[in-house]
Amino acid sequence: MKILILGGTGVISRAIVERLLEKNHEVVLFNRGKRSVPFSRDVRIIVGDRYAEKGLEQAIGKETFDAVIDMICFNRKDAEETLRVFPGRTGHIIITSSIAAYKRPYHTLPTKEDAEELFDNPVFPYAFNKAEMERFIWAEVKKRQLPVTVIRPSLTYGIGAANIGVLRQNYGILYRIRNEKPLVMFGDGSTPWQFTFVEDLAKAYVGVVGNPKTFGQAYHATTDEIHRWEDLYLEFGRIVGKEPQIVHVPSELLMQAAPSLCSHLFFEKTYPGVFDNGKIRTVVPEFKAEVSFQEGLSKIAEWFDREASEVDPDKDRLEDQIVAYYLEFAGKMKDLMP
Repeated sequence: MKILILGGTGVISRAIVERLLEKNHEVVLFNRGKRSVPFSRDVRIIVGDRYAEKGLEQAIGKETFDAVIDMICFNRKDAEETLRVFPGRTGHIIITSSIAAYKRPYHTLPTKEDAEELFDNPVFPYAFNKAEMERFIWAEVKKRQLPVTVIRPSLTYGIGAANIGVLRQNYGILYRIRNEKPLVMFGDGSTPWQFTFVEDLAKAYVGVVGNPKTFGQAYHATTDEIHRWEDLYLEFGRIVGKEPQIVHVPSELLMQAAPSLCSHLFFEKTYPGVFDNGKIRTVVPEFKAEVSFQEGLSKIAEWFDREASEVDPDKDRLEDQIVAYYLEFAGKMKDLMP
């Protein structure tokens, strides 16, 4: 099949492209052409900017595709454009949402796609915009009978990712463990979560492509392994051979300290991130995550040391400040008792 990917250079997008190439699909990317990404085979790129007026329409022209995968749909306006441009030009539209679009607390655990409501609080813009995007999509699908499938990834990481750690510290995690600098964990660190490696998520996207049984449906696809959030730091500690020092701070306080960085901790990560994979397996029976937690984090640690071994000074400074406040508060609490 001839498949267009809107985006194509992000961590998840790259894994999808490679899996599509493995399956001998013809892959075309649409993006601004500002990032060069090597793939195992040549991939054609249509250069354009979807945020310019009619930028997507003009760049695509009259070209048609068997399927379109939209990896850069973040709000209702983006969805409006996708559902305006591609019906009639493709037989299948796959749009990327997020588990952040779910309203908390969940109605089900493990969480099932069709039992949940969508987020409705604009104070957390990312989740609210994804939910508004989905509301528009489902209204249009019902009205126009569009061949649309929605994928809702959970936290997915891989080589090139910049989303690892409570404060998105990335390599800073290894740096702080090795230098015996405490790491900040939200809450008590016991929130269960499924940390999914990107190549495993890509199987779901490629598995649903062109399947009419998926039209009008939403799916998430995660590993079946369940770990605690604190296990993320403990495993990195095992990898580098040094036990991490961890301090526990309420997610509400972290959000107040850095709203743009930590709002997701309060609105999303404080609830169990355990998602049922039964629905995706009804249409992709072979779907199974194969990269273990330990294997995935070992790959990430190797990549950090090999290519991404820079510490973000602002995040490192922020973590130092939070730790200092924590230690000061802990000391004052001890003084309360005679």
